[in-house]
Amino acid sequence: MDPLDRIAAALERLSPPPAPAADPSAHPAYRWSAGTLAAARGFVAQPLDRLVGIDRQKAALTDNLARLAKGHAAHDVLLWGARGTGKSALVKSAVAAVQATGGDLALVEVAALAELPALFTALAPVRRGFAVFLDDLGVDAPAEARALRSVLEGGAEPRPANVRLLVTANRRHLQPRDIAEQDSAINPRDSVDDHLALADRFGLSLGFHALDQEGYLAIVRGYLSPLGLPFDPDEAVRWATQRGSRSGRVAWQYVTEVAGRAGMAV
Repeated sequence: MDPLDRIAAALERLSPPPAPAADPSAHPAYRWSAGTLAAARGFVAQPLDRLVGIDRQKAALTDNLARLAKGHAAHDVLLWGARGTGKSALVKSAVAAVQATGGDLALVEVAALAELPALFTALAPVRRGFAVFLDDLGVDAPAEARALRSVLEGGAEPRPANVRLLVTANRRHLQPRDIAEQDSAINPRDSVDDHLALADRFGLSLGFHALDQEGYLAIVRGYLSPLGLPFDPDEAVRWATQRGSRSGRVAWQYVTEVAGRAGMAV
């Protein structure tokens, strides 16, 4: 074999061809990466009734996604607020709830804004609704804000009607806490305006706020009760105090601890 052929064959072995794309009509959830749609393994979401203290947000998001699944007009959604307050959990639970009622809807997780145009092209011909999920989005540079704004508006090519964005972020206006976090801007006010204009492009904006002790304990109780596990509010408060945070995420970590001690899986 020619030396060049041997080198080419070795390189092919080191870099095998990408896995074939998953059928976009066959799975409840997907991941989009490097131009390939892959089925999400073991997509599991908490039942909606276990997410307590966010009834308004649950109703609004589920209704919006049900419309998308039916092919009706639906909004892009911004879920903003404190860390650990259930934004990501609600996205997955709401999609699963719509699927459970027969809605033809799939969740697609994507990590980078730059991958959205290719994803839209892949999903446009599919007769199904898609909730495209960008988790914990940080838009720090003015160029990023303008890029996402263009995606939301459709740019030169209209966005597919069967695709809507679900974005979680820690701040309502997707804006850095300090203008110094921005890339160098000739006029800092322009940067602020870019972020405010971006937030306005979401038709549905849902806020999630830090929990008080009563709300935190309600979440713990809501998780423990269906599992038949004992509820010790004093211990649950100590758990949160040791971690310096009361949130849905901390509540679930405490439930995992209680379940593990009882020899259960969750």
